[in-house]
Parts: sequence; structure tokens; C-alpha cells
Amino acid sequence: MEILGAAISLLGSLFLLLGALGITRMPDTFNRIQAGTKATTLGTLLTLTGIAVYNPEWTPKIILLILFILLTNPVSSHVLARAAHFIKTPLTDKTVVDKLAEQEQKQQKKEDA
Repeated sequence: MEILGAAISLLGSLFLLLGALGITRMPDTFNRIQAGTKATTLGTLLTLTGIAVYNPEWTPKIILLILFILLTNPVSSHVLARAAHFIKTPLTDKTVVDKLAEQEQKQQKKEDA
């Protein structure tokens, strides 16, 4: 069980490393938020799961940590992305669709009518 727990934790650490790499390599703020959130969520969950396998007596506390991360990480990244969009953070030139801007335009047309 110790080897399995260590392997799962190592895999989680690899995802955390890839998330950090994604944050430095992505072209704009929105892509960085996505790369950081997805990779760190999965990496943290795997690391905590590995710790739970390694130390089974810590499992109830680790389950609470996992639930907290699953609830807060996506919400916080969504709030950051909405705030960045609200202050008109520029998108990369490769961005094809901006659904939030389209939705805001439709809402503005409804208000004007």
C-alpha cells in the first residue's frame, strides 16, 4: 500500500508540475486560468488520494479536503475569469469565439429594445 500511495502521489505531483508549465506557456489570462485550475485540481486530488492510501487513518480528513477542493477550485477560477472579462482583459489572437461577449451583446440589444 505504501508503494501504491507513493505512486499515486507522484502522479499527482506530475500533474501539478504540468499545471505550472501550462501557466507559463499559455498565451492569455483565460487559458492560464484554465490550465492552472484543471491541472492543479487533478494533481491535488491525486496527491491527497495517494496520502490517503499511504495513511488510511487520515482518510476522513482527506475526503473533506477533496470535497473542499472540488467545490472551491472551479468556482474561484470562474470568478477570476469573469472578473478578467469584465475589466476587458485582451484575448489572444487565436481566440475564435467569445460566448460571454456574445451573450452580453444579446442582453444589451434586449435592453435597448
